[in-house]
Amino acid sequence: MFDGYAGHMLWVDLEGPTVEKRPLQEELVDKYIGGRGFVARLLFDHIPPGTDPYSRDNLVVVATGPLSGHYLPGSGKTHFGTKSPATGMYGDGNLGGHFGPALKYAGYDGLVLKGKASKPSYLLIEDQRVELCDASAYWGQGSITVEKAMKQDLGEDYEICTIGPAGENLSRFACISHDFGRQSGRTGIGTILGDKNIKAIAVKGTGSLSAYDLQGLYEAGKRAYQDIYAKPGFTGWQPEGTAGITNFINQVGAFPTRNFQSSFAEHYEQINGRQILEKIHVTDKGCFSCPIPCGKYSRAETKLGTVHVEGPEFETISLFGGNCVLKTIEEVAYANWVCDELGLDTISAGAVAGFALECFEKGLLGEADFGRKVAFGDLESLVHILELMAKRDKIGDVLADGVKLAARKIGQGSERFAMQVKGLEWTGYECRNAPGMMLAYMTADIGAHHNRAWVLGQDVTGTDADVHSLIQAGGSGEKLPKADCHGKAGAVIDSQHLRPAFDVLGTCRLQMMELGFEVEHYEELYALVTGRKKTWPEILEVSERIWNLTRAFSVREIKGFGRHMDYPPPRMYQDPIQSGPNQGHCMSEEEVNILLDEYYQARGWDENGIPTKETLERLGLADVAAGMD
Repeated sequence: MFDGYAGHMLWVDLEGPTVEKRPLQEELVDKYIGGRGFVARLLFDHIPPGTDPYSRDNLVVVATGPLSGHYLPGSGKTHFGTKSPATGMYGDGNLGGHFGPALKYAGYDGLVLKGKASKPSYLLIEDQRVELCDASAYWGQGSITVEKAMKQDLGEDYEICTIGPAGENLSRFACISHDFGRQSGRTGIGTILGDKNIKAIAVKGTGSLSAYDLQGLYEAGKRAYQDIYAKPGFTGWQPEGTAGITNFINQVGAFPTRNFQSSFAEHYEQINGRQILEKIHVTDKGCFSCPIPCGKYSRAETKLGTVHVEGPEFETISLFGGNCVLKTIEEVAYANWVCDELGLDTISAGAVAGFALECFEKGLLGEADFGRKVAFGDLESLVHILELMAKRDKIGDVLADGVKLAARKIGQGSERFAMQVKGLEWTGYECRNAPGMMLAYMTADIGAHHNRAWVLGQDVTGTDADVHSLIQAGGSGEKLPKADCHGKAGAVIDSQHLRPAFDVLGTCRLQMMELGFEVEHYEELYALVTGRKKTWPEILEVSERIWNLTRAFSVREIKGFGRHMDYPPPRMYQDPIQSGPNQGHCMSEEEVNILLDEYYQARGWDENGIPTKETLERLGLADVAAGMD
């Protein structure tokens, strides 16, 4: 028995179906802690090398952390992983809401799905009762619609994850939805659930969790909440949530616009966090045990209809409002709702749609491909493209594969502006004058994703010290000098180790990242929950172990994997920014290589970006190193 943990993983072979309850192993708990660590190690160990993402042998792994489900700040996080259909590499995503705590209360720290169900199904977990049930009545329906219907059919006390039509039709960037607006959005995990004929997972847990020092945990948890409420940034950040950084990102010239042709949107004040509060906000919404409910439940009226949606978050604002140039917060919210219902990741969807719109604008695609004219800034055009991608209809059948594969099929130079790294679409920060953030995107283990490391503040200010005050002020909007590309590796690696720490513990990072809640609290909380002592540097070493393990997974799975996989699209180092504070700035290919050289050396990888035997062995990954010989 492990204090703080449920103590077991649930393994389900969907083809039996057969169900096995396996106890946690000491080495897994000690070396990987939980969450992202469990996902990474289980995928590496149990997916046969060279497995096709759509094979029965591909796995979907769901894992909580030791803090998940305990009444501690932001302890409602759950990690999902698979071999990604979008990249062919290690893929994962993180989910808030209430699903993870329910899974632990049912008696499981995680869930592993293998094989394929013979017909549309959903997995029902109610404590020790585990069944594969017929989902024919739900198949074809939207993610939000199905969650509502299943709660009506099963009971409000079930926590439910669903996929939409995009997952059923194997769009490679289909997401998993939960709690009417929380998503595990990246790398196409919803696609693999669709391939496995799983429409939903419904969990009801009535058990409890042990803690090593319950009274001490109660006192420390109470202090943690009080400390968070007292943070200076609480009243400034919480009301607008993630959308509150829109002004800052735009005015430092990092807001992707017109498929990253530019980095400044003139209409940013019509799509920012203040517009959410003034135009569409209904109430705030938080995840399990959350003291800073950043979700904004909204009601938006547009010419296409009225919708209720959680959001939009900053990433959705940047990819739809900036990248696709939707002009009002109502239109952004409507597109957000369309994606939620279809089961599309809003980040990849906005990046792919922006790419498609530029292809149309340049004459590489025509009306016959789309079935109509399309244009930047037109909500009807965007919704039409989203529906084509979810249905795999017309050009949507190509676009549903993501920008890397779509550009390969469309050709005509479109690869130049297909915004991706390793097959995963670029998220909401333009980086041609932000070399640290550029490096973070280039080296992210799942492909271009901002949540693996966020160092934009250091790029803009040269230090962390003034970032939060600058965000509150909204940035200056003034012309910025060309940034130096040297010396960026250390900050990126530090951030790449910091962020997985929260993912393995099973807690939200926003308390620390946005409000400055001290990391030392997590040492104490981890010890009180589990009885295990790990200093914060020791927890960060777990993050480093995971980072190298996921890199090794991708090296194993992608023939010829190396430096070329870390390159950004040519637009990022060949095309100067068209307008805004960074007008005229651009990286060079030489600077890209300087960034990678410094990073690989700091990581202990070879010049091709492959972890060395010495590095892997130092991190307790001798078995992984032996397999790479």
